[in-house]
Amino acid sequence: MLTLGVVVLGADDVPRAVGFWRQVLGYELVEGGFGGWANVLAPPAGGPGARLALQRSETPPQPRPRLHLDLHVADAAEQTAEVRRLVGLGARQVAWDGYPADPDFVVLADPEDNLFCVVDLGHG
Repeated sequence: MLTLGVVVLGADDVPRAVGFWRQVLGYELVEGGFGGWANVLAPPAGGPGARLALQRSETPPQPRPRLHLDLHVADAAEQTAEVRRLVGLGARQVAWDGYPADPDFVVLADPEDNLFCVVDLGHG
């Protein structure tokens, strides 16, 4: 039976990416790697959430990736606060041309230009 092992993000500067995502998610760096990956972040103390691996990539991020991370928050106030915090950590808000009329998500890019969303789960 298959299980999802890790989600992998490419990066030009792997140490910078590891530092950014550790701060974003509060994850811990797995000593000795995991599943063949050297740079794996995991939830603290075996908590819930997928593991995230960071690898060196020589290809640029896609402007409209088919796969991206959605980070969930409970409501609009938490979304605003988290977007502000993430921008303070080095993310940037993306001028996304695909927003619906009343979006429940905000598109950001990490310091490596990988796109991800902060989604308000309390949005109508």
